[in-house]
Amino acid sequence: MFRELLRKNKKISIEECTHILKTTKRGVLSVNGDDGYPYGMPMNHWYNEEDGKIYFHCGKSGHRLDALQKCNKASFCTYDDGYRNSGEWALNIKSVVVFGRIEIVDNLNKIADITTKLSHKFTSDDEYISAEIAQSACNTLLLVLTPEHICGKLVQES
Repeated sequence: MFRELLRKNKKISIEECTHILKTTKRGVLSVNGDDGYPYGMPMNHWYNEEDGKIYFHCGKSGHRLDALQKCNKASFCTYDDGYRNSGEWALNIKSVVVFGRIEIVDNLNKIADITTKLSHKFTSDDEYISAEIAQSACNTLLLVLTPEHICGKLVQES
């Protein structure tokens, strides 16, 4: 059902894909938007190693939710900071694309738990995180992407 990479020598392992999903802070979540146009938006994410799912937080209304209520299929793309080999100008980037289906969760305890974990990717200030969650959790939903296909590759700019 999902396409294989054409350049198999560029494919990275599922372990490398998992590492990138765990360590990157943001990527682009794409859904089927209005009139068949793709709708992609930058999103912070948290990868849960225990269940293999990717979590996002969002508000309770908008284009993204309208699209997901019509079709729960989505893709998520993220990539690392890359590296340059000594003496070369070209940047080498490892990217990951995840295809799957999204479930919308409106459970305050789950929202508080996951957004706390997500927030720790950005700050260790627990007092700040607690205050933000206390103020905003009631206006927040979780999007849970259950992967059906994960593929990663090394992109070389040269």
